[in-house]
Amino acid sequence: MRTHMKSKFLLIAAAIALATLIAQSASAAPMPQPSFHTKGSATGKPTGPLKPGEYWWNPRVSPAGPVVLLVSLPLQTMHVYRNGILVGRTSISSGTKTNKTPTGVFTILEKKQTHRSKKYDNAPMPNMQRLTWSGIAMHSGNLPGYPASHGCIRMPYDFSTLLFGITGSGGTVVIGDDVKTQPRFAADPGVILAPKDFTPEMLKPLGSGEYRWNPERSTSGPITMLVSAADRTIYVYRNGEPIGRAAIEVNGRLGGHVFTLLEGVSAANSVLVPGRPARIWMSVQSDAASRSADVAALAKRVRISPEFAGKVYDTLTPGATLIVTDQPAVRKASRDFTILAD
Repeated sequence: MRTHMKSKFLLIAAAIALATLIAQSASAAPMPQPSFHTKGSATGKPTGPLKPGEYWWNPRVSPAGPVVLLVSLPLQTMHVYRNGILVGRTSISSGTKTNKTPTGVFTILEKKQTHRSKKYDNAPMPNMQRLTWSGIAMHSGNLPGYPASHGCIRMPYDFSTLLFGITGSGGTVVIGDDVKTQPRFAADPGVILAPKDFTPEMLKPLGSGEYRWNPERSTSGPITMLVSAADRTIYVYRNGEPIGRAAIEVNGRLGGHVFTLLEGVSAANSVLVPGRPARIWMSVQSDAASRSADVAALAKRVRISPEFAGKVYDTLTPGATLIVTDQPAVRKASRDFTILAD
């Protein structure tokens, strides 16, 4: 009798476990695009106005580091930063005047690829990322070209799928509705992410040979460097925080390139750090207007403080990313800037 009851109990437990596994598998599977949701259209342009459903996506520009999303209600756009560098942006549709999208800094509380709203007639919400337990989330939806949701942030279906793949629970989402008051330039984003403690001093132009170096702002994590010929500046981010910048002098056009640092050093000497062996960089991407180039060739056209270059050299670890562009990187009033087109 005991053996029979034990076997029956094991069968029930196994059935429950199997049902749970099936339910989990179903919830983890991608939800098909509902017919009335906007599919989305990749523009290939990281700057300029976005039509409803248009987006730009280039995660190779900054392949590692914390992800921060900036949602601009005035512009009806979302900008995606990884390790402090813009890797994607999209048109959105936010809440109406009677169902406003809340502003401020939020955390991704929950993620579900397959989700239906309990509040709004079982409405499908593919790639849902919850921001509040009261019903505010980011998800795929219809983008008519104006605020039309009940408070959620709607995205094109294709973009919502791509974004879902790089975010994690606990990620930061900043929603802004006023250029002057919102944190991190949320209402008017640029190519590099302003830190939480941003002050104008952090972007004050540097004189020839000047630099700022504050590695204590972030002591570990992936490094991303952005060299802007237009700004005559190199910006260094670690784990999403700016830890340094330096003035540079540039001879000629640099073009648009992305490199990643490999293991080891080469037999040649570093162009920028006297007395040190050159590091080994692999080209990841060049824009259509640029011929292929290596880091050493580009470095010969740049002058920078050897002291600053040495500090960066000692900080780099394999996997670090170097972005080179002729375009400005810093947001300025009423302008939108680029780093590298796909």
